Amino acid sequence: MIHRLKTLTRSTRLALARWLRGSARPVLLTLGTVAIAGGAGWTLVKHPPVQLLEPGQLALRTNNLTGETSVWREGPVWVLPGVHQFTTLSLQDRTWTAAAMATADGAAPAQTVEGLSIGMDLRVRYAIDPSRVGGAKALSYPKDIDGQIVEPAVQATVYKIVARHTVREIFSSQRAQIEQDIEAQIRERLKTDGLLLRSVHIGKIDLPEDYRKGMEVLLTEGLSAEKMRYTLELREKQVKESELTAEADKARREVAAEAAAREQVIAAKAQEEAMKHVLPLKQRQIEQRQLEAEATRVARVKQAEGEAQARRIEADGEAQARQKLADAEAYRLKNIGKVNAEQMALEGALITKHPLLIQKTMADRLSDKVQVIIAPPHTNGFIGNNLLGNVAAAPRNTVLPDDNGEQ
Repeated sequence: MIHRLKTLTRSTRLALARWLRGSARPVLLTLGTVAIAGGAGWTLVKHPPVQLLEPGQLALRTNNLTGETSVWREGPVWVLPGVHQFTTLSLQDRTWTAAAMATADGAAPAQTVEGLSIGMDLRVRYAIDPSRVGGAKALSYPKDIDGQIVEPAVQATVYKIVARHTVREIFSSQRAQIEQDIEAQIRERLKTDGLLLRSVHIGKIDLPEDYRKGMEVLLTEGLSAEKMRYTLELREKQVKESELTAEADKARREVAAEAAAREQVIAAKAQEEAMKHVLPLKQRQIEQRQLEAEATRVARVKQAEGEAQARRIEADGEAQARQKLADAEAYRLKNIGKVNAEQMALEGALITKHPLLIQKTMADRLSDKVQVIIAPPHTNGFIGNNLLGNVAAAPRNTVLPDDNGEQ
C-alpha cells in the first residue's frame, strides 16, 4: 500500500510537470498553488497514510476533527496527516532497576528507623495495562514511563516502608514480609497509573562497612541462640517422645499380657475339654499295648521253644554225624595200618633179597636236594654207612620206620 502511494505521488508530480510544460495551455497557476501542491506531496512522502503495527504493540488513533479515539492492535492502520493523531504503545514487559538506591552511599539510599542509610538492589517488572488504554487516559502516558511514573512510585513506597523498620528486620528477620508489603503498595500505585506490576525483587542489602560487620557478628550470635533454642526444643520433644513411646509400649505390653492370659484360659478350657476325650482314648491305648505285649511275649516264648527244639535236633544230628565220622576214620586207619604192615613186610623181604635197594631209595630221596654225593668207599660197599652212623651195625632183622611212623 505504501509503495502504491509513493507511485501515485510520483505519477502526480510527473503529470503536473508535463502539464506545466505544455505550451498550448495557459498558465493559470500561481506560485502559491504550486507551493501548496509541493507541500502536500512532501507530507504524503514523509508521513504515509498507512502505519503498520508489529505484534506486542497497541496504537491509538485520535480524529482531530471529531475528537474520537480508537484502539488498534495489529496490522495496517490508516492515518491521514493533519486529520489523525497516531500514538503507539508497547505491551511487552519492562524492567526497571533502582540504581539510585542500590548502595548505601549512592544518590538516594533509604533510611531506616535508626536513621542509617542502606542500599537496596531492587528490580521492578511491569507492563502497560491494555484494559486501561483508551480515551484521554491513553494520551497521559509520558515518553519516559520509568523516570516519571515507576521511579517516583517505587521511591515513595520503599522510603515509607523502610523508615518503619530496623536494619536487623530488613536485613534478616522480616525481609520477606517487607518485600511483600513493598510489592503490594507498588502494585496499587502503578495500577492507578494504568500499569500492571509483574514482580518486585529485592536483591542485596547494602550496609555501611562497620555496621555490616557488627550486624554479621550479631546475626551469628542470634543464629547461635536460635540454634540453641531449637536444640533445647528438640531435646524436650525427644524426651516427650520417649515418654509417649514408653507409655505406648507399656499399654501394648498390658494388652499383650491380657491377650496372652485370655489365650491361656481358652487353651486350658480347650485342653480340659479335650482331656475328656483323650483319657478314654489313652486308657484304650494302654489296654491295647498290654494285649500287644502279651501277644508278643507268647509269640516269643513259642519261638524260643521252637528254636530250642530245633537246636536239640541239630545237636543230636551233629553228634550222630560225628560218631559216624569217627567210626569211619577208625575203620580207615585200621585198614591203612594193615595195608602199611603188609607193604612193609613186602619191602623188608625185598630189601633182604636185594640190599642195594636201600642205596637207590636213599639216592631217590636225596635227588631233589642233592645232585652229587662224595663219600669214601666202605668195606661193605654202601655209601650211606658214614651218613647213617651205626645203622649198618643194627641187626639185619630190624625194620626201619616208614614215612607214617609205622614199623
